[in-house]
Amino acid sequence: MFITPAYAQAGGATDAFGGVGGLLVPMLVMVVIFYILVIRPQQQRAKDHRELVSKVRRGDTVITSGGFIGKVTKAADNSDEIEVELSDSMRVRVLKSTLLDVRAKGEAVKEAT
Repeated sequence: MFITPAYAQAGGATDAFGGVGGLLVPMLVMVVIFYILVIRPQQQRAKDHRELVSKVRRGDTVITSGGFIGKVTKAADNSDEIEVELSDSMRVRVLKSTLLDVRAKGEAVKEAT
């Protein structure tokens, strides 16, 4: 009587992706940017650290994650541990994975920038 029937309206125009393209393209761009700026550099640093740690030799000066600086007295290629001399009377065994930096024999101290 006083109520008029309601009819469905025509849908809006959709793109080739079925309406998802408006979100899909920016999301893909964000993933690519995230990969380039965050993931790739972190993977490169991890690779460099693995190479650095694998090349530790006797006589190298190392810095551990605990902040200790010492001289490597024993390093085996097949072991994940090295022996580091912290002073004349103190030698400790350290996991290679805990090394922050390795300085070869005679290498100058790096300046902090």
